[in-house]
Amino acid sequence: MKTKLLTALLIGTSILGTTGMALADDVTLNIESWRGDDLTIWKDKLIPAFEAKNPGIKVVFAPSAPTEYDAALGAKLAAGSAGDLITCRPFDKSLELFKKGNLADLSSLPGMENFSPVAKSAWQTDDGKSSFCVPMASVIHGFIYNKDAFDKLGLKVPTTRDEFFAVLDKIKADGTYIPMAMGTKDLWEAATMGYQNIGPNYWKGEEGRAALIKGEQKLTDPQWVEPYKELAKWKPYLGDGFEAQTYPDSQNLFTLGRAAIYPAGSWEIGLFNTQAQFKMGAFPPPVEKAGDTCYISDHTDIGMGLNAASKHAEEAKKFLSWVASPDFATIYANALPGFFSLNSSPVKMEDPLAQEFVSWRGKCKSTIRSTYQILSRGTPNLENETWVESANVINGTDTPEAAAKKLQTGLDSWYKPAK
Repeated sequence: MKTKLLTALLIGTSILGTTGMALADDVTLNIESWRGDDLTIWKDKLIPAFEAKNPGIKVVFAPSAPTEYDAALGAKLAAGSAGDLITCRPFDKSLELFKKGNLADLSSLPGMENFSPVAKSAWQTDDGKSSFCVPMASVIHGFIYNKDAFDKLGLKVPTTRDEFFAVLDKIKADGTYIPMAMGTKDLWEAATMGYQNIGPNYWKGEEGRAALIKGEQKLTDPQWVEPYKELAKWKPYLGDGFEAQTYPDSQNLFTLGRAAIYPAGSWEIGLFNTQAQFKMGAFPPPVEKAGDTCYISDHTDIGMGLNAASKHAEEAKKFLSWVASPDFATIYANALPGFFSLNSSPVKMEDPLAQEFVSWRGKCKSTIRSTYQILSRGTPNLENETWVESANVINGTDTPEAAAKKLQTGLDSWYKPAK
């Protein structure tokens, strides 16, 4: 009896010891992020998908408040208490972390070959030689429209600028709907959903953006002034009092069915799906003539990097290679419609409006917002000044030419293109 009891105790101890060792051997990776809204998606969908294929690696998503993220992350990095994985903002914020040695170089990470130069540009050094975050998602600009309103008024989706303004004229003449829901009070709307939305068709996307950075083009050149001339023509279609209209006001006008067209970022899709009681569609910025190459703002928005001080770098790299995979892309993009995978492997979207937006990648050339890389590091800040001037042009308080001159003069005051 004593022998059996001793054997049982030894077996039990062995099992407990083995279990304890297995648990002790598990590596836990912590993710720093500002996207608290995504906590459920990470917890219920993304992390279980990774852990199922990678036993021994546990992942914890631990977001901070968006407005506190940069400061909190900086303090944690300085104290050596930051997570293994760092959710990366685009461009200068993350570049600064890399230059400080906080983010590891991921240029040779398996999976980085799945991303185009445009997709990687938000998380690279200026010379493009080092990449320090895996691109996760972008947002795409265009126009969301009320399908029921279009059907009621017998309108076709415009593809050229002449067709676009003809549609606006018909909506205005009918009087049932405000042609377009956009205000200028918050300034950024006018630039982000206005100038940066339609502009790439004029300056030819990456071609013009790169030339501006190199100093080969200026904001006073025709291809940079013409988008302002088009914006100035929007004024009669924005409804009474648009100058005092905030961004939430614009959202409400559209989702309540009072406006027919909404100059949009794809991030609106999730909210609009829950609020609009009508069918919606979307179209890309119209081109000058039928058959012209179209360009879309497919703006890099969020990535993920490796804390250079992580004690679990190899496991973290394994996770980042998974973030760079088509499997992650499919789960993430469908869980967050309107935040599109930057992976070169096509992702079939379950949401029809999201699928419409992402389909434009197949027929248009992608670019990013012209002010985000390099050109907004000084004072005056080109991005913020573009907000002001875009609103001024629509309001009619500045001419397109005067706005462009102000912006170029401000840029010239501190920016000297590298030779």
